[in-house]
Amino acid sequence: MLRIEGLTKRFGTNAAVDNVTLSIPRGEMVGIIGRSGAGKSTLLRMLNRLADPSEGRIVSGDRDVTALKGAALRRWRRDTAMIFQQFNLVGRLDVLTNVLLGRLNHRSAALTLVKSFSRDDKIRAIAALERLDMGHLLAQRAETLSGGQQQRVAIARALVQEPQIILADEPIASLDPRNTQVVMDALFRINREDGITVVSNLHHLDIASKYCDRLIGMAAGKVVFDGPPHQLTSEVAAKLYGIEAKDAGAEALDQLEAIASEEALRAKQDAERARQTAA
Repeated sequence: MLRIEGLTKRFGTNAAVDNVTLSIPRGEMVGIIGRSGAGKSTLLRMLNRLADPSEGRIVSGDRDVTALKGAALRRWRRDTAMIFQQFNLVGRLDVLTNVLLGRLNHRSAALTLVKSFSRDDKIRAIAALERLDMGHLLAQRAETLSGGQQQRVAIARALVQEPQIILADEPIASLDPRNTQVVMDALFRINREDGITVVSNLHHLDIASKYCDRLIGMAAGKVVFDGPPHQLTSEVAAKLYGIEAKDAGAEALDQLEAIASEEALRAKQDAERARQTAA
């Protein structure tokens, strides 16, 4: 269980994240939604401790994450893998080496300095790439890949960290529809098959509702919605995205209808699987 207690981040007099309190059970797939500037990325960066909160606490099990330093902080960052919108790969390095960089926090300080990787590290990295249909490109320089391919390499790098949580900051913002589906399918499979908690910032309601068990809506640094996708109303959507409630029918309601349809389809599929298992 990850607990966020009164988390606030100020830049001068502006509260980018304002008194956020949440609990995220292990194994949940969570989408954080809202317009640009709502505080979504700042919240994720605080969860990984890439940014320090002005107030509040982050607690995981018996660890006060906000108090961690040194080796304990490095272990936390290993346990909470980040995936970024711009991939954060080293373009001149090959795909395999980029993935192996995710193993650095599993190595001793001396080995980390020389980037020495064991046979086991390499086996893990290749397996992660194969899982993401990227094994055939392991010797290719990262800078030659498409955006969708680079993001899959970034996901493989996150996997080899052996994290408990994956924090994905706008992982599909720069991708076309096909690669959006490929990347979100990969994150969904990792969540379901490995039991890894996935928390992802997403702009699009239809994508968030299709893949996430729970949506957390943010506006002006505050949480204004927290629940399953089918509970999101047009009024809340208007508050989240800054559109007039009367116009929500043109934008949010269409997406909300898609959400309801997706929820119904998912329930039907679950019931069919349960029936087949019982048989």
